[in-house]
Amino acid sequence: MIFKHIESADDIAASFAVMRELRPHIEQAATYRERIERQQQEGYRLLGVWKDGELAGLAGYRHLENLLYGRFTYVDDLVVRQSCQRSNFGAKLIEHVREMAKADDRVMLVLDTGLANSLAQRFYFRNGLLARGLHFSQLLKQPAA
Repeated sequence: MIFKHIESADDIAASFAVMRELRPHIEQAATYRERIERQQQEGYRLLGVWKDGELAGLAGYRHLENLLYGRFTYVDDLVVRQSCQRSNFGAKLIEHVREMAKADDRVMLVLDTGLANSLAQRFYFRNGLLARGLHFSQLLKQPAA
């Protein structure tokens, strides 16, 4: 198992098929690459895990600070290729991000998941993350495809 940050345009494009399993509404690899590159300018990091030379999963995260948590790490995206699920890659990605957050003196690891996504919720509970509130949002305009 090898962990590596994905930073180049080529590596981002190569990760598209895995991220698409989590974000199927992003239909074009070019759109995905452009979004990742914009987010990287704002501190987003994309961590990949490889097994036997194949990208098995991704964790997109950023180090932030706010009044609620102080210095914390927010996990935007966590996905493991369907063929690699039940192989502990998700737990290893969470642990790797958790350790990087601790090393950067972050006090909290935070992520959101859908209310109806009970499988993910069980996974997060098993990995030490607790539900502490509800996430509210309002669509202000239709997002670009």
